[in-house]
Parts: sequence; C-alpha cells; structure tokens
Amino acid sequence: MVVAVITCGSKADHNVVSFDKNYHVTWGNSHVTSVNQGTEVHLRMDKASGAGFESNVGYASGFFQIKIKLPNKDFSGVVVAFYLTSDPDGKGGNHDELDFEFLGSNGPPFTLQTNVFANDEGGREQRFHLWFDPTSDFHTYGIVWNQHQVVFYVDKTPIRVFKNNTKIGVSYPSQQLVIQGSIWNGETWASGGRKIDWSQAPFVASFVGFGVTGCQFQSSASKDQCYISSPKLWWNGDKYLGLDPAQRKALQDARTKYLYDDYCSKHAHIHQECQINKNTS
Repeated sequence: MVVAVITCGSKADHNVVSFDKNYHVTWGNSHVTSVNQGTEVHLRMDKASGAGFESNVGYASGFFQIKIKLPNKDFSGVVVAFYLTSDPDGKGGNHDELDFEFLGSNGPPFTLQTNVFANDEGGREQRFHLWFDPTSDFHTYGIVWNQHQVVFYVDKTPIRVFKNNTKIGVSYPSQQLVIQGSIWNGETWASGGRKIDWSQAPFVASFVGFGVTGCQFQSSASKDQCYISSPKLWWNGDKYLGLDPAQRKALQDARTKYLYDDYCSKHAHIHQECQINKNTS
C-alpha cells in the first residue's frame, strides 16, 4: 500500500522539522553542521570536500520545498543544488531529474539554473537572474510534481512549467525520485570559467524547512495510488492541473524579466515541448 508522507500541516511546522526526520547526510559528513535543534543545516565546501544530503525515502509525486541561503561571499565556481533524482548514486541510465542549481558568483546578478531530465534526456537548461539577494536571507524554492505538470517556484512565484506531453512522445519524469541537496565544485562550467577563489573558503550554504509533502514510492505496481486526488494528496487536485490566471501572469512576468538563457531558444527543433509550451517549458 502506498501511503502519503505528510510531515507538516503548515508552513511554520515545515520550517521546524528536524533534518534527521526525513534526511541523512550522504557525503562530506565532516562538512555538515546542524543548528537550532537540527532544524537548520549548513553544508560547507573547502579544498578538501563539499557535502550533500538525501531524503530517507523516494517519492512518486508531491510538492517539495526547502529554504536556502547561499554563501555571502565571492563563491564563483561553487554550485549549490536542490533537486529530485531517480539516480541518487550517479550510476547513470535512464534517469529522471528535476533541478535547482545556483551558480556561484561574486555578486549580482545571481544565477539560478533549472533543468529537467526524463528518461535520461536532459539538455533543458533555463537560467534566470534572481530578483533579490539570495545570500542575505533564506528564500523558498519548490517543485510541484504530479501526473499533469512540473512547476518550479521561487518563493510563491512560478518560474517554469514542464507539462506532461507523453501523448506526443515527450518523456516525462515518472520514476521514484529522492530529494537531494549539495554544495560542490563546478568551476569548470558554472561561472563562465571563473575559478574558485579558495582564499574565500569555506563556502557555506544554509538549508531550512525539512518537512516533506509527498507520496512515498512503494513499488512500480502501486505507484498509481500516488496520482489520486484527495485531501492528503492535494497536489494532485484541480488547483494543480495547471496555473490559474494570476499564476500565469506571474509566470509570464518572471520569464520576461529574468529568464536570460533558454534551451527552447536554441534547440527547439530537438525538444518537441518547446513548440507546444512556448514561454513555459
């Protein structure tokens, strides 16, 4: 039997859930520190190591959110990530993945990259300039994932929608996904070739909000139960079949003002969804 894993009833509850309830450290143990009774975790990177964590279970649908504050110094070449993946061990194969990646810089503009992998097909990068300073305070980054759409949110603003277009042959994330967060060395690509200034180390990314609102994956045979619309699985309801008019306007505004690099502008002939979901995918 598939059960919904609902660990918080309100936004406030979500923020005070201890890291250990739903997550564990996967690498760089010596570079992870928890404070405030485990409700806030700091991932640290220096020349020796970065660090990462992962959810204790996998999910088949949900609304996944976390609050992040980026390093408040020149962190060019450093990548901070929050994402869902079917390949947590990096073994390769036909994996699914939904990414938030913060690409290090020495000040504004601050770059957020999103990406979608489905059946191992990626190359769907979209880059945004954030309209606030993500190093000065926590901001909420969220992903709705159901059988109709994937929506990326920054705070409450939708910035990207990836629709389920399997009917026209576009792959859609459908495997068990685990949640991961990490900080790591991406200087070969993340900051336009700028190398990490190690005199600035350690680089610290802070995470808060370890409640998880999702349907736990139990087996391929029973995962359809995670697609049912019900009070517990509210992210499958009518409200999340698509964006409402106010959300569509917010999406349009965000993309017009802050999207500056879009795979659909460069490779639309490769990705069929670009022809259908213009200005959203």
